[in-house]
Amino acid sequence: MTRVLRWLLIAPLLFAAFAVLQVLLLRVVPPLTSAFMLASDAPEVRYAWVPWDRIAPAAALAAVAAEDQKFPEHWGFDFEAIDKAIDHNQRSRRVRGASTISQQTAKNLFLWSGRSYIRKGLEVGYTLLIEALWPKRRVLEVYLNIAQFGPGIYGVEAAAQAYFRKPASRLTRREAALLAAVLPNPMRLKVDRPSSYVLSRASRIEQQMQQLGSGYLADLH
Repeated sequence: MTRVLRWLLIAPLLFAAFAVLQVLLLRVVPPLTSAFMLASDAPEVRYAWVPWDRIAPAAALAAVAAEDQKFPEHWGFDFEAIDKAIDHNQRSRRVRGASTISQQTAKNLFLWSGRSYIRKGLEVGYTLLIEALWPKRRVLEVYLNIAQFGPGIYGVEAAAQAYFRKPASRLTRREAALLAAVLPNPMRLKVDRPSSYVLSRASRIEQQMQQLGSGYLADLH
């Protein structure tokens, strides 16, 4: 019994140390894959890492405009958005999320999809580690490289090549907005066959990009 208790105490510490090492390593090393890529049932996974300076500024701005406009300011969690989502979900059957880019990066990179309390707790832990150990630019760089943009298509470079036959560095504002428009549900929403909803959402994202301004992410470090 003493040995069991000892392991019950040691195991969380070992996992925490492992998580810290994971996050520290990926601060400087491009991920070879992600948890979501490994779980993909697509016949082929397309993924190509590109560094920050080979991603069009419009792609970064579009992702922030669409998913997390307070990204440069928060420490991993947008509590105002969480409150609004809780209020909305209490009144509507259509569930609204409030995950920040940091949370989505933690989930996509290290965890699995689902709504269990265990997964959500791990997501919180990894999000805090990412915010503490990575610069904001690194968080956004990794997010743009591992986000899913369609069946088996992960990262902005693979998406740019698949949908527009060009590198991510040459994406236009409209193309970047179209990519960002499918992020909530890339298995249902299509970049290459955009529905009226996707086109409308892309237009709204472009408007938000205009309001934020091209220099909105200039001070990320």
